[in-house]
Amino acid sequence: MLRQWRLQLTLETAAAPSERHFSTFLAEVRFVLPEFELLLKIHIYGPFSQEPVKTFTRFKDTAYCGRFRADGQLLVAGCEDSVVRLFDVSGKVALRMFKGHTKAVHVADFTSDRYQILTGSDDYTCRLWDIPNATELNTYQEHTDYIRCGVTSKLNRDLFITGSYDHTLKLFDARADKSVMTMDHGQPVESLLLYPSEGLLVSAGGRHVKVWDLLKGGQPLVSLKNHHKTVTCLCLSSSGQRLLSASLDRHVKVYNTTNYKVVHNFDYAASILSLALAPDDESIVVGMTNSILSIKHRKSLEESKEISSQQRRRPSYRVIVKGKNFVPKQDDYLVSKPVKQHLAKYDKQLKQFNVTKALDAALETWTRLRKPEITVAVMKELDRRGTLKNALAGRDEQGLARLLNFLIGNLVDPRFAPVLVTVAEMILDIYLSVIGQSSVVDRQLLRLQELLEREINYQQDLLEVLGMLDTMFASSLPRKEVPCPSISRANGLAQREASASRQLLQAT
Repeated sequence: MLRQWRLQLTLETAAAPSERHFSTFLAEVRFVLPEFELLLKIHIYGPFSQEPVKTFTRFKDTAYCGRFRADGQLLVAGCEDSVVRLFDVSGKVALRMFKGHTKAVHVADFTSDRYQILTGSDDYTCRLWDIPNATELNTYQEHTDYIRCGVTSKLNRDLFITGSYDHTLKLFDARADKSVMTMDHGQPVESLLLYPSEGLLVSAGGRHVKVWDLLKGGQPLVSLKNHHKTVTCLCLSSSGQRLLSASLDRHVKVYNTTNYKVVHNFDYAASILSLALAPDDESIVVGMTNSILSIKHRKSLEESKEISSQQRRRPSYRVIVKGKNFVPKQDDYLVSKPVKQHLAKYDKQLKQFNVTKALDAALETWTRLRKPEITVAVMKELDRRGTLKNALAGRDEQGLARLLNFLIGNLVDPRFAPVLVTVAEMILDIYLSVIGQSSVVDRQLLRLQELLEREINYQQDLLEVLGMLDTMFASSLPRKEVPCPSISRANGLAQREASASRQLLQAT
């Protein structure tokens, strides 16, 4: 099985990069990694030794867009001198030289049948060449600006797509004399990528990465804008579940292809002009404007487990200082770190005097359903501050409906009734003028009225039952006589008068 690498690298001695012109190199290699090292050379490096194993030097000017054939036997590359050269990987001399373009060739690729070559140039043309006869098969001149990217179909040898600085993508069929589909990216197109099924096309240009549905006539599906500068290259993982984009903002974004959300980000030291991913997703290769080629390898599962086990087994500070068998003494004092208390959302809003937001936070679904006492406590605090009316006012239909729904569910609770009755009165005073404008609010007000009437009837019935019980308890209790003194009031007076007369007689 062939291991294919796609790589774009800007030469160190080339002109300064801009958003409109890049000196680049693309290659697909069997078990090796391609790289530019000099203006007039293509070096092929080994993946493990990272030493040059092959060098092609038959260029008269800056070399671009190197690409290996699917069998890894041939290499095609463009050049600043407008000549396309075909090399045998085992040799050094060019097997074929295709002349026809008038300006630099930045796109070169083999078709799926391995016998034709697609090229795109700064002369606004793309051409098809026959390898055995070294002849030009067809020329397409529909773009109005530089052609800097292109991709051939791996399922159909006659289909290929080109992207240009005129903001357009064009799908060509070699059996027709003109393009069969045109899409407008809206920015100069820097890179193209076809999904393995070839039903979806990804284009990069400007700050945008766009996904197109080719089966629906080039209908745009997704437009991603996660970079701050021009996106220069694209790459797809072997499983097709991850899409990578690199940009001049020094970032590589990794997207999930199911929802196109960013799941990872790589940060580099300089602007990125090239990006490649190993077929087994074990390595990511990036070429930057500071002439550095960065290769990051993914750790194997065994190495990851070893590192995690080492982290888990790392001894604590106490073990390092005191030893493994250290036992604290009875009079030792343990100093613990203070635990930081985090305020709830409604407490933060109360602290900032945002009364409406505090009440909204207390009325969130989880709080008002699971912890209604918190909602009532916030209302009580707002009433204590005198700002409850301000917090209740200015609500839309949805907010007022949520508030009335909370009142209906908790108004008859004896714990909350004193506070919620006040809230209900304020709501009626504030929103009396809008009654009849919303069917939802009107229905909830009717439910609240029915609830209150039913509760009042219950209270009246309970009072009647309580009166009956008091009468029954009073009539069923036994009567008790109140104890009286043995001497009556009259007898007491007679005895006192007799004793007084007896004293007078003795005195005389």
